[in-house]
Amino acid sequence: MGKELRERTGLGMMECKKALEEAGGDMKKAEELLRIKSGAKASKAASRVAAEGAIGAYVSPDARIGAMVEVNCETDFVAKNPDFAGFAKALAQLVAKDDPRDLAALGALPLDGETVEARRTKLVQKIGENIAVRRFERIQTDAKLELYVHPPGKIGGMVDYEGSPGVARDVAMHVAFAKPRYLSKDEVSAGASASERKILEARARESGKPPEIAAKMVEGGINKFLAEITLLGQPFVKDDKQTVEKVLKAQNTRLRGYRVLVVGEGIEKKKDDFAAEVASMKRSAA
Repeated sequence: MGKELRERTGLGMMECKKALEEAGGDMKKAEELLRIKSGAKASKAASRVAAEGAIGAYVSPDARIGAMVEVNCETDFVAKNPDFAGFAKALAQLVAKDDPRDLAALGALPLDGETVEARRTKLVQKIGENIAVRRFERIQTDAKLELYVHPPGKIGGMVDYEGSPGVARDVAMHVAFAKPRYLSKDEVSAGASASERKILEARARESGKPPEIAAKMVEGGINKFLAEITLLGQPFVKDDKQTVEKVLKAQNTRLRGYRVLVVGEGIEKKKDDFAAEVASMKRSAA
C-alpha cells in the first residue's frame, strides 16, 4: 500500500507510511491527507528564492523548430536531480511542439496525463524545494537550427542559420560563452549608442587631448562598444583574431538570428553572512 501511495503522489515512503497509519489504512483518505500536507509544503517552498536550475533544450529532427526553457530551483544539487532535469527537457519539447503564447499557457498544457503546473507542484512536493518555470525561447525557421547547452546545463545558445552546420554549432557555443546583447550593429538602439557616446566624450574632454585626437578616441570607443555587445562583432571564441562575422563569411554561412538563456540571470541570490550568524549565536548563548 505504501508503494502504491508513493507512486500516486510522488512523495517519500515514510510520509506515505505515516499517512496510511493516520488514515487507518484507508488509501483514499491517506492520499487526501498527503495532498493537503504536501500542498502546504509547496506553498511554503514558493516563498523561497530559486536562482539555481537548468536549461531544458530541444531541436526537432528536421532542425527547424527549437526551444529552450529555464527552470529554477533553490540549490545546485537539485538542478542535477534526474527528475528535475527530465522535467526541464520535457518542457522544452512541449514549447517546441505546441508553441504556447506565455508561461500560463505552458502551465496548462498536458504532460504525462496531467497539466505542466500540476507536474511542477508534484515535483515541489517530492523534492522539497521551490521550483519555478521562469521563461522560454522558441525559434521556428525555414532554414536550420543549431543548439549548444554548456555543461552542466546552466547556459544555452541556439542559432538560426543557412550554411555550414559545423560553424553554426561553434557559433551556438560562442553565444553561450559570450552572451551577446544584439546580433549586429543595426539592432543597437540609438539611445544605447548615444548614452555610451556621452560617456566617451566626457572622458575625452578630461584627457586634455587636442580636439581632433579626442574625436578619434570617441569614435574608437564607440566601435569597441558595438563590437563587444554584438554577436557578429565579437572576437570568435575559438579564434579571437577573427570576428564571428569573418568566421561565418569564410564558411559561406549566414546567421539569421539567435537566442541565449542563462540560469538565474537577473535574480538576486540570498547571501548568507556566516560571520554574522556565528556572532548572533554567541550573543544568544550569553
